[in-house]
Amino acid sequence: MPKPTNKLTAAELKAAKFKGKPYKLADGGGLYLHVQKSGQYWRLKYRFGGREKLLALGVYSTVGLAAARKARDDAKTLLSEGKDPGAVRRDARVRELEADTFEAVAREWLERQASRLADETLRITRRRLETWAFSDIGDRRLAEIEPPDVLRLLRRVESRGKHETAHRLRQRIGQIFRYAIATGRADRDPTADLKGALATTPTKHRSALTTPDTVAPLLRAIHGYDGQPVTWAALRLLSLTFVRPGELRQANWGEFDLDGALWRIPAGRMKAKRDHLVPLSPHAVECLRWLYPLTGHRPYVFEGVRRNRPLSENTINSALRALGYDGSQMTAHGFRSMASTMLHELGWPPEVIELQLSHAQRSQVAAAYNRSARLDERRRMMEAWADYLDSLRDGTANVVALRGA
Repeated sequence: MPKPTNKLTAAELKAAKFKGKPYKLADGGGLYLHVQKSGQYWRLKYRFGGREKLLALGVYSTVGLAAARKARDDAKTLLSEGKDPGAVRRDARVRELEADTFEAVAREWLERQASRLADETLRITRRRLETWAFSDIGDRRLAEIEPPDVLRLLRRVESRGKHETAHRLRQRIGQIFRYAIATGRADRDPTADLKGALATTPTKHRSALTTPDTVAPLLRAIHGYDGQPVTWAALRLLSLTFVRPGELRQANWGEFDLDGALWRIPAGRMKAKRDHLVPLSPHAVECLRWLYPLTGHRPYVFEGVRRNRPLSENTINSALRALGYDGSQMTAHGFRSMASTMLHELGWPPEVIELQLSHAQRSQVAAAYNRSARLDERRRMMEAWADYLDSLRDGTANVVALRGA
């Protein structure tokens, strides 16, 4: 392909002014500057498939002579490869527009959260976006989404009585837009204008039993549970270890050292995104050894009705309801509040309790150190807690003995 003859000079371009009617200044190879009343525009005339076509290369005020010539040469290269430069540009623009849709950016953001959010939190966030947001604004470009658009979909969530979900969804949509701003695909976050637009909901504390006289009947009810064996084991282990329900449901056998009486929950399944050690009392080890013949050949310790799937999110709460405890009395998450409240009242050091609950530490340095900090004390506490629960169940609780720890 012969090299185009470059005719225009910088001086000629600088002197080019509109003179009452549009005119063209040719450079070479089909490239010319079209001088109009509204401005000066680069154009490239070319032939493809036997037809003459025109390609816009930009405005002279922003695209200089060298840049225009490079764009011309790039287009000539495409022509030599049998490609239409105009079609190539349109395809690229379509891909760019598709990449800037809310759903595309949201899914990219979700992938990047895998190392930051707990698996259960990530699953719930993805489900909320897919259920509510993608069907409404998923195919819209972020630059086109205005505050009323977001408010409309959030009001739709509110209309179903899901006020907390609406607030959580607004938070996630805002995070996605701020990510888009940081990556150059949006200019503003429309959720910033929605403060106060959603109905406020009173803070709900998860229901829990926290006194010996209310916990004892619960433990007796669990002891006599005649439902699925895996569900019974889950209830028993939640009371003994007071981990988060999601951490328990998704446990796999490779995390347990039954001989060493230790459960190591990997960072990927923890809310705080760091490994967590759970000392296992002899009671917990006994329960797990009893369960092993049932699910030891499966990936999940607490396998649900569906093979190779963990217990569902509602299974434990449903079991509690079957035992006579509705959501206003006790929930799966309530075992954590139960243990925290009663262990404090029984005299255990608050910092040891907080470590075992895996609550956020005040600094990252402390968090890294505390993963296995005071493990001996935590082991003694967990063993004493298990003994105390059994004594409550059997009606022989000795509070004074436990305080002595």
